[in-house]
Amino acid sequence: MSGEGVRHAEVRSGSATLAVSEVGSGPAVVGLHAGVADRRSWYPVMAALADRYRMVAYDQRGHGDTSYQPEPYSPVDDLKAVLDAGGIDRAVLVGCSRGGQLAVEAAFRLPDRVGGLVLVGSAPAGAPEGEGLPEAIDRLFDAIEAAEIAGDTAEVNRLEARLWLDGPLAPEHRVGGPARELFLDMNARALAAPPRGQEEKLPARWAQLAEIIVPTLVVAGEHDLPLLVDRARAMAATIPDARLVILPGSAHLPMLDRPEALIDQLATFLADLEQFHSGWSAAGRSGR
Repeated sequence: MSGEGVRHAEVRSGSATLAVSEVGSGPAVVGLHAGVADRRSWYPVMAALADRYRMVAYDQRGHGDTSYQPEPYSPVDDLKAVLDAGGIDRAVLVGCSRGGQLAVEAAFRLPDRVGGLVLVGSAPAGAPEGEGLPEAIDRLFDAIEAAEIAGDTAEVNRLEARLWLDGPLAPEHRVGGPARELFLDMNARALAAPPRGQEEKLPARWAQLAEIIVPTLVVAGEHDLPLLVDRARAMAATIPDARLVILPGSAHLPMLDRPEALIDQLATFLADLEQFHSGWSAAGRSGR
């Protein structure tokens, strides 16, 4: 993301220098990327909503432009460092996959700093395993494991694009063009990243979903793993103030394959949140 009004910064947290980008002003919205992505995955969403919100995203350790030395660390502490450095008292956290798990944990551990949650293709630890995967998906996971054992990171990257970008039961290369190129670049950088050190294990929060007190938007793509779609339905039925959106024509990463649809849903959720929950909209307005 480049252009007028875009701000880039570096935030220290332990040994890490976290790469942060932001645009716009207003109530703060922080994007937390998936494990196969980096902050660039949020750029289309950030650009589209910058006229009304302060849109922030950063590279977690092992991703994108963030640098670090191996050490024990907490991803929640890294997130807090970004909020503190930006003077963000309260934010809506928009997390995809692993980023959604971090968002949920922050809602428990930093309740005064989280004004809302958007969980995309994500469920916290402790979620039910379901009744098994279709054979085609099992074969795909087996192929990824074999490529990892063989040290063939290019093949791992190709197969993970098949799994997470296209969707495991959708045709390979369902998503092409710049979106596929970006996925392959983001995930290649993550696969080649040096060891991060011991990451704090996030506690199982599935049994505590009913304790989430902030408004929550739960999003799943129709082409995502069937188990994740089932979990999304269960989460939306359990979190007290939650709404569910199943995005047609999308898989695990709607910010890449259906950005317009995700932006529309997010814009509606944030507008409702501003109207009914002024405590969030009054915080974190100023840019760097």
